[in-house]
Amino acid sequence: MPTRILPAVGDADAVRSITTLLSQLPDAEPVAPVVDSTQLVDTLARLAAESVDELPEVVVVHERIGPVPALELIREVALRFPAVGVILVTSDPAPGLFQAAMDYGARGLVGLPLGYEELASRVQAVAQWSVGVRRHLGSAGDVFTGAGGTVVTVSGAKGGVGTTLTAIHLALAAQASGRPTALVDMDLQAGDVASFLDVQFRRSVADLAAITDISPRVLADAVFRHDSGLSLLLAPGEGERGEEVTDRAARQIVSALRSRYEVVVIDCGAQLGGAGAAAVEMADTALLVTTPDVVAVRGAKRAVRMWDRLQIRKAEETTVVVNRHTRGTEIQPPLIRKITGTLLAGTAVPANFKELQGAVDSGRLHELDGRSTVKQALWALAGELGLARAPETDRKGGRLRGDRGSVSFRRRKDGAG
Repeated sequence: MPTRILPAVGDADAVRSITTLLSQLPDAEPVAPVVDSTQLVDTLARLAAESVDELPEVVVVHERIGPVPALELIREVALRFPAVGVILVTSDPAPGLFQAAMDYGARGLVGLPLGYEELASRVQAVAQWSVGVRRHLGSAGDVFTGAGGTVVTVSGAKGGVGTTLTAIHLALAAQASGRPTALVDMDLQAGDVASFLDVQFRRSVADLAAITDISPRVLADAVFRHDSGLSLLLAPGEGERGEEVTDRAARQIVSALRSRYEVVVIDCGAQLGGAGAAAVEMADTALLVTTPDVVAVRGAKRAVRMWDRLQIRKAEETTVVVNRHTRGTEIQPPLIRKITGTLLAGTAVPANFKELQGAVDSGRLHELDGRSTVKQALWALAGELGLARAPETDRKGGRLRGDRGSVSFRRRKDGAG
């Protein structure tokens, strides 16, 4: 059986040299190369959704792949697609880099310029390893082999617009629909998920920051199982510990969660740090919550522009959710969409704090009355995003309103954006 090899190379000259050499290997079947990290993950996710047998045995990652750094990309592939062997191609095959590549999940390292004998030997060894893993996966139903769960980030245009409220009820709606769901508090210095859900906890997301290999057991030790069924990964109680969660740590934490849960909802708060930026960049769905007032809408526009400048997220890949909406306000959702240049969620959340006050003050937001118009709107939003089944009376058809009518939402898994 031929060995399927997928090159992930951004440089055009390197693509030609690598694919030419791969095509000369015995029993090798190079497939069309991918040019960046996003395309690689999307391609593997699409193949894995069909069957683990559709995945290539070997992925060759060039050191200059982007936008995600090569080592971080290797870790994500190793976590999400454990049946795929990764080879790193580098101009500096020093022992230190070799050790780092192995720590991140690579199965081999090949130096530049490429030599036929070295590449052939590495590909053969990695392909044999991949075949052995697939035999194991065929008899181990509890080993994760899929494309991974859906990641949704919820950010605020400014503080106090309802970011945490939105994140909590999106997660509750997904969990209530029978989808194993994790709720992550990535508002590292001022996270309030624990307060809203009346949780006393010892471990937090900061406890995972220094761990290079987040196994299912390690993840389970850090997660708090809530009465609602949600798995909570909370912000540290000491805000200064938030600095421990770097963008690299956030990437591996999100990847580990994605491999264990169908839905991962991340509350990123209103302040953008490295960890939050990494989560937004990795998300299938990035929500930006605003209220229909001048200050908040300006904040939303500022956030969208900053994300674009930092190459975290394009405006057309971001969706604004309008909270505390009333028909009488001068700033209506269509105007917000025009100002920000983003997509707009079809469901606006009404202004009715009286419904929320008791649940918020008691820290029992998960027990909010089902007759609450705010809860109904948030659960309808979850249905619109494909996270949960929306109530019949509130269903919007699972679509979002954009500048050209309704657009399908799932950004990465459907290849949009």
